[in-house]
Amino acid sequence: MEQIAQADIVAFSEGRSAAANAVIDESGLRVDNDRRRGRGAGINPSGRFEALTRHVFDDGWETLEELPPFSTDVQIEKPRKIITRNSSPDISFDRSINPYRGCEHGCIYCFARPSHSYMGMSAGLDFESKLFAKPDAASLLEKELAKPGYEPRTIAIGTNTDPYQPVEKKWRIMREILEVLEAHNHPVGIVTKSALVMRDSDILSRMAEKGLAKVALSVTTLDRRLARTMEPRAATPTRRLEALRALSDAGIPVSVMLGPIIPGLNDSEIERILESAHAAGASEAGYIVLRLPLEVSPIFKDWLLRHYPDRYRHVMSLVRSMRGGKDYDSEWGKRMKGAGPYAWQIGRRFEIAAKRFGLNRMRIKLRTDLFRKSAAAEEQLALF
Repeated sequence: MEQIAQADIVAFSEGRSAAANAVIDESGLRVDNDRRRGRGAGINPSGRFEALTRHVFDDGWETLEELPPFSTDVQIEKPRKIITRNSSPDISFDRSINPYRGCEHGCIYCFARPSHSYMGMSAGLDFESKLFAKPDAASLLEKELAKPGYEPRTIAIGTNTDPYQPVEKKWRIMREILEVLEAHNHPVGIVTKSALVMRDSDILSRMAEKGLAKVALSVTTLDRRLARTMEPRAATPTRRLEALRALSDAGIPVSVMLGPIIPGLNDSEIERILESAHAAGASEAGYIVLRLPLEVSPIFKDWLLRHYPDRYRHVMSLVRSMRGGKDYDSEWGKRMKGAGPYAWQIGRRFEIAAKRFGLNRMRIKLRTDLFRKSAAAEEQLALF
């Protein structure tokens, strides 16, 4: 079992809320390298709603069994509806779809990790390995679009967990959703870190011709080594740029999302990423500053200590300078971009670079006037 220096434990524990999982100690929190190979998180603390916490440790009697590696397990989830609504004032969409719960990409900074606590699971390694698929998503969507009074607006997909994570190759839930949206001429905006999105370029290109689809590729770094440790099962930076080019060549409007910008780690790459994305065909760009809500904070700190211990204090100092001295500030309008001099500097650098490369000159607005209900729904309405 790996050991964490006492000074690092103090730094790691600093600022943790009492509600957040287990107390950090040298023996029970870290998971062996062999068990978590290819994963982002190094810990698997109990969910914040659990009454008990569990730790694996050797009691000295040499009875500790060798535990198997974390393998990807997919369970079926059967929700009653598939469109999620939100009224957040700092988000540009009011509805979204999540074909999966949990994400195999294992991005260490993922703000969606705490959602696994609602399933009685950990936001750490469980989030990356114990997934939930929603195979009824397309049929549920069909029903919801057919409801009387439904008003079409762009549906965002990929804003929580990635719809094109590796398990999508087998389940193909995202493609079925797109088939329904295309049949109804319903607008969709997609965010992904996966080159698998190119598989559906046939549907997306047909929708784009009607002004119904656009895709954003999230590119956090061009450093392959950093990407490998920070986003272990996502597509490489090169593959994401290739996906941008392929989608653009297919006539699909594409943009790049720098999310998240981590001060002291990848913020030096803002200009290079925007230039590379522009060269690959992106016409729009956006960014989000690192967010560390709830369980994400200790999981990210542990990762930072394992991979970049020399940068730990500097990175966390800059993060807190943008969050009012805390690891995270959830206030509307501040949670995405941060506040303070360093956050201001990041914003100005992004704006200047985007302008230099001709990004964001025009914002593509998807059409809603082409929406049509299913034939069955129209026949039903005709009875009245």
